[in-house]
Amino acid sequence: MSEQQAADLVIILITGPENPKRLPSAFFLASTAAAADMNVVMYFTGPATLLLKKGVAESIRPMEEGNTIKNFMELALDNGVQFVCCLQSLELNGMKKEDLAFDVPLLTPSQALPSLGQAGRVLTW
Repeated sequence: MSEQQAADLVIILITGPENPKRLPSAFFLASTAAAADMNVVMYFTGPATLLLKKGVAESIRPMEEGNTIKNFMELALDNGVQFVCCLQSLELNGMKKEDLAFDVPLLTPSQALPSLGQAGRVLTW
């Protein structure tokens, strides 16, 4: 996360594979805000950390025959959304950095909180 510029919008994503129909909206909102030149950060924590694991996001479809969650994640990244992963949640889910499908910063809550707390808006999803 950028130390120089506070995020305009932070989405703390706690929803994971257990609720696939809820996920697209978080990525659409992040993508739309980033496309409107907002600095957007998505902080993956709890079950959401599993979405970053290799093979998981591409196996989840909110609608049968629809796009995968990986498609929604890539849309967000393509629009400039920055993904950040909670290090403790990575460990809690039995994962290591090598398990990640995306190259994202790994931050403890105490490392992330100063930047996240300076955001213009914070949403928990």
